[in-house]
Amino acid sequence: MESPFYVHAGLIDLNSAVIQELVENPEPAVRVLVLMGVLDYPENDPQVWAAKAQLLSGPWINKLLSGQQSDGGFGVHPYQKWTGAHWRLVSLVELGIPAHEPRAVAAADQVLRWLMGESHRQRIKQINGRTRRCASQEGNALAVCCRLGLAADPRVQLLADSLLEWQWPDGGWNCDKRPEVSHSSFYESLAPLWGLIEYHRVTGDPTVLAAARRASELFLHHKLFRSYQTGEIIDPDWLRLHYPLYWHVDILQILLVLSRLDALDDPRCQEALDILESKRRPDGFWTVEKTFWKLSEKLTSGVEVLDWGRSGPNTMITLNALCVLKSAGRLSNQI
Repeated sequence: MESPFYVHAGLIDLNSAVIQELVENPEPAVRVLVLMGVLDYPENDPQVWAAKAQLLSGPWINKLLSGQQSDGGFGVHPYQKWTGAHWRLVSLVELGIPAHEPRAVAAADQVLRWLMGESHRQRIKQINGRTRRCASQEGNALAVCCRLGLAADPRVQLLADSLLEWQWPDGGWNCDKRPEVSHSSFYESLAPLWGLIEYHRVTGDPTVLAAARRASELFLHHKLFRSYQTGEIIDPDWLRLHYPLYWHVDILQILLVLSRLDALDDPRCQEALDILESKRRPDGFWTVEKTFWKLSEKLTSGVEVLDWGRSGPNTMITLNALCVLKSAGRLSNQI
């Protein structure tokens, strides 16, 4: 049967089973992500318009916004894993929730009140000349707020300024309070890199771009997952694919963030790209290899509100992998 989706010149054949399945996914956010992020359909394309019109009624975004309270939060601390506003917002913007959407903005306001609060800020310490800060919190918040159209908010500007001030000489960030520690943490550096990229996209600030490039060098210097001293794999878990990542890292998430800086042509990305390609299943999907979340009726720490898939072929991992390989110029040989 002929595909109901026409093929734009020079793009991937939509008869590919994985592309066809993603384009026909019942979740409108997935349809938008594959049409625009993988197939380069323009924003004014009728199919994109149709999917975007259904975004806010889609089951995933509705589930992530369920239970929202009058203060913008969800009845728990904004950083509670994984039901707090901080984590839900990361997922919401990754699914393409529109900028200025009132419920998302209200949730972001709760996150900003927490991060800008005096009790939070006064706990940030300098030890041995370095600010020891779990900067993934500010990094995620900065990225989210920029995606939501809030970059002009003075609190968001302070997030960006703080990340610039706290950046370590090797380009990253770390919350390790041991005075002898002088190497940044991958876990605390990937989200700040994403945040700075998003802030630069909105503001064009060259200082922010320079800081983002320094942060990217932390990952590139290690070929994304290897010790620069021994060449050994830093953590085998970084080669396994996860979704959502939260504050964790793996090669796909690092590649995805670097792709937003147009850095995948760096030869130091090639091994990670090869590994990512090798993980593609015969049906064209990628498989979730580990999860950091569980499902439960009781929204305690570690519980997710949305079932992202705990085993087998994974929609979001596949979408991200396709976007990465497209950015790296490898997609035409994959489909």
